[in-house]
Amino acid sequence: MSRRSLLKLVGLGAAAGAVPLSLAGCAGGAGGGRETLRWVANKPEVLAYFDDLAAQYNASQDAVTINHDGTQTSIVPQFVRGAPPDVACYNYNLETSNYVRGGVLTDLADLPEAGTINPSYQSLVDQYANYEGQTSVLPWSVTAAGVIYNVKLFADNGIEVPTTFSELVEACKAFQAAGVTPIYTTARDPWTTRQGMWDYATGSGADVPAFYKAKLAEGDGPKPTFLETFSPVMKNILVLRDYFNPDFPSKTYADGNLAMGQGKVAMYCQGPWALGEIAKTDPDLELGTFSLPMTEDADDRAARVNLDLALWVPTASADVAGATKFVQWMMRPEVCTTYNEENLAFSPLQGAQGTTDPRTAGLAPYLDAGRIYQGSSTFVPNTIPLENYFQGALLDGDGDGMLRTLDADWDRLAARSALA
Repeated sequence: MSRRSLLKLVGLGAAAGAVPLSLAGCAGGAGGGRETLRWVANKPEVLAYFDDLAAQYNASQDAVTINHDGTQTSIVPQFVRGAPPDVACYNYNLETSNYVRGGVLTDLADLPEAGTINPSYQSLVDQYANYEGQTSVLPWSVTAAGVIYNVKLFADNGIEVPTTFSELVEACKAFQAAGVTPIYTTARDPWTTRQGMWDYATGSGADVPAFYKAKLAEGDGPKPTFLETFSPVMKNILVLRDYFNPDFPSKTYADGNLAMGQGKVAMYCQGPWALGEIAKTDPDLELGTFSLPMTEDADDRAARVNLDLALWVPTASADVAGATKFVQWMMRPEVCTTYNEENLAFSPLQGAQGTTDPRTAGLAPYLDAGRIYQGSSTFVPNTIPLENYFQGALLDGDGDGMLRTLDADWDRLAARSALA
């Protein structure tokens, strides 16, 4: 299945390519000659923060008025209707990449700010899609995820942060012998195991970018399979399953945050978004984060990253120039880096200091060294229920069966796309 085929599979090929470029992004003129531009930025946790940024920008100039739209709705219908936002600060994922591929986003390559972005972060955009060599998306906020661990429990039991898979297993054995739950898992909410154990394990146990680059390549040549690439990883995941909480099939995300906050758990495969929830139980609990080791080579470890927020301007914007100037303002270090410092995220700007929050600082060396990957699950179309398959594999222990099912689904969708 090629990148072009993947575009068809998520149902956006025709829609993205056929957006009426003459239609404006729901903008309108404002008093005093100011154009009103609709800015979509709907990350739920920071809506008030974005309201404030819009107010700051509006007060700083008199050319346009930025109207912050934090509505929690899909952006797909907006493009389909030919009424996309004028500018966006939006999670960059497989869905968003189809607008890059469709050529309906403005090329921002000539902006001076494009040259200030760390190349390792900009390259993440191209892993999903590219349009004629353009720079259609600018990373604005990078989040990194790994294994959250209880620092005191590690110290009290004389256990170092593991750097290889065998060290991880030995740590699990030691915690289990001490009556401590080694790894808390919440399989009742399958998204937690997909973005957690599955993405962390595959990211450090295989070359995820290379796998999907080959998998999505054009042409009919041989493609790598999930089975041959990830079978060793699945075997190690099932070894770790012996050290999960015994009731992991029935536990939810809320249960995991509570157990971690109560200090009963050594390790928890969750992202930084869980830290605030854990702190509600014990705000003074000392936590850290490390990369899950899945091989015997410590250098294979890497951090799972997500382009949590990225800036882009549709070519159908009512005022591309005005929207682009807002993008430039958003890329200023005092705006971009400040936001990331205050929200447990990493600035994509070259030379920006990594997070100093001790809860996430353990991942900073990987980001500084460019040892990062986007989660394996993020490359899989939603029409393939990966998280449910992985949930099933954790329950029945049939890792290779799950991988064969993924291969069959992928091939079936590729064949269907070829006939579309």
